[in-house]
Amino acid sequence: MPEQYLTVARVAERLGTGERFVRRLIAERRIAFVKMGTHVRIAQSTLDSYIAAGTVAAVRSRRDRHGGGAA
Repeated sequence: MPEQYLTVARVAERLGTGERFVRRLIAERRIAFVKMGTHVRIAQSTLDSYIAAGTVAAVRSRRDRHGGGAA
C-alpha cells in the first residue's frame, strides 16, 4: 500500500488541535514533512511515529502495587 500524505488540516484534526499547532511543529522541525511545491504534507507513518513517541505509559497506583486494591 503506498504511503498516504496528509494536509496540515487533516493532521490537526487527527491530533485534536488547531492548524497553528501543526504549523509550529513544522516550523520548529519537530515533525518531518514533505514539501511539494508550495504545499506541505506529512506522511501518515510520520504522524503515527510522532504520536507513539509522545505516548506516556500508565503506571500502577501505589495502592495496586501493594495489594491494597478494592475487593
